[in-house]
Amino acid sequence: MQQPAIETRPEQPYVSLRTQASLAEWGRVNALIGEVYGWITERDIAPAGALFYRYHSVAEDVIDVEVGVPVPTAVEGDGRVVAGSKPAGRYAVLMHEGHPDRIRETFAALDAWAEETGVDFDVTDGVWAGRFESYLSDPAVTPDPADWRTEVAYRVRD
Repeated sequence: MQQPAIETRPEQPYVSLRTQASLAEWGRVNALIGEVYGWITERDIAPAGALFYRYHSVAEDVIDVEVGVPVPTAVEGDGRVVAGSKPAGRYAVLMHEGHPDRIRETFAALDAWAEETGVDFDVTDGVWAGRFESYLSDPAVTPDPADWRTEVAYRVRD
């Protein structure tokens, strides 16, 4: 596994669907992917980046998560699909290579690196200011999840 890097990123608008689910219910989260892509397709909006999950918090094994797609400019949501933005700032970034079922290994590596280096993630009262998992591989081009690349990025406290 490669070493994490700190990157400074600009604000990035997106649209998403937000839900809460346990890992046992994760199929419900994954099912939102088609809905969010369908929403931007209906409005003739081209994605401006990779599909992502934005994790807000975990409480009693329930994960508060958004399934989102970056868009070129800010747009209005419709109540179900909401508009948001990835906050500008510095991010600790680590690439996960392989099946998404093993991404917790990358989370653990990033957490251990932060502990060793003294990097402080931007978390307040258990809520992340920016914790993203971006799926860089297109399943139509790379159908085997064992070959996927997924970027893990945590916003660093200023």
